[in-house]
Amino acid sequence: MTHSSLKSCPCGSGLSLEGCCQPYHQGSTLPPTPEALMRSRYAAFALNQRDYLLATWHPTTRPQQLPPDPDTRWVALEIIAAPPVAGDQGSVHFRATFRDPGGWHVLEEVSRFVWQEQRWWYVDGTPSLTRLKPRRNEPCLCGSGRKLKVCCKA
Repeated sequence: MTHSSLKSCPCGSGLSLEGCCQPYHQGSTLPPTPEALMRSRYAAFALNQRDYLLATWHPTTRPQQLPPDPDTRWVALEIIAAPPVAGDQGSVHFRATFRDPGGWHVLEEVSRFVWQEQRWWYVDGTPSLTRLKPRRNEPCLCGSGRKLKVCCKA
């Protein structure tokens, strides 16, 4: 068993990384839905895989580069809505919790996706960022069920 097969996928599916988003990251298969692409992109952010993020970004809205971000720790993804695909358009409404040197935050976004060239592409989104101020005895924001002081804050 490889190390990656023991690791659960950051996207929150409950599957191993190897059985979930890793095949997308390695290019052996393409995400079949906007939600699958969204989850794989979140996992790529969590794993700091910038090449995958750029490769799945639509060429008309893709930045030239994405600098590494080793100080950000993505801890939880919540899919709020993933409406049925309408023709070649899709969207996913999500919340992603992360911690950086400035503290805890939630990024909420409605992402837009388009089907072109036999694959889904991330186009853009409407993000909002909220700073969180959790107390040490509150449940950890990663969803582990443990108190913050003994989980992600430790």
